[in-house]
Amino acid sequence: MPRRFRAAAGACYSLAMTLHRRTFLAFGLAALATLPAAAPAGAQAPNVRFETSSLTIESDGKVHRFTVEMADNDERRTVGLMFRRQMAPDAGMLFDFQRDAPVAMWMRNTLIPLDMLFVDARGIVRKVHARAVPLSEAIIASDEPVRAVLELNGGTAARLGLKQGDRLVHPMFR
Repeated sequence: MPRRFRAAAGACYSLAMTLHRRTFLAFGLAALATLPAAAPAGAQAPNVRFETSSLTIESDGKVHRFTVEMADNDERRTVGLMFRRQMAPDAGMLFDFQRDAPVAMWMRNTLIPLDMLFVDARGIVRKVHARAVPLSEAIIASDEPVRAVLELNGGTAARLGLKQGDRLVHPMFR
């Protein structure tokens, strides 16, 4: 094969391989984009134990009873409800920050939608954030100092009519 044809054939092969690599990369990236933004492969829930207790919410003369898991130290607050695939309708998790302070939550590695009730030291609901999106890393801020956050299944606040000003009854509140 004459030299000029070999050079042209080599350039075509090089161009074809470059296009092939780009196509493979584009399809590979597109496939990766469809995966959920969860934990790295093989990640699993840490083996953290939570104590449970009873909690009631007083709202418009009605009393709603829940069994809550207590996230009352750094390790438990860090893990929270991550990696849970379901939660009983009358269950929740109560995050105790042990002092009033502005707090921020997120839904990293949390697989179920949640309602978040931000609660002051007296047990008064200061803010309700409904239906937090699973796996989102968007910050959900308290907007003011609070002592605790109660996480319930997404939609519970709307179903029960829970709102700002309602009262949580639990030993941690004065």
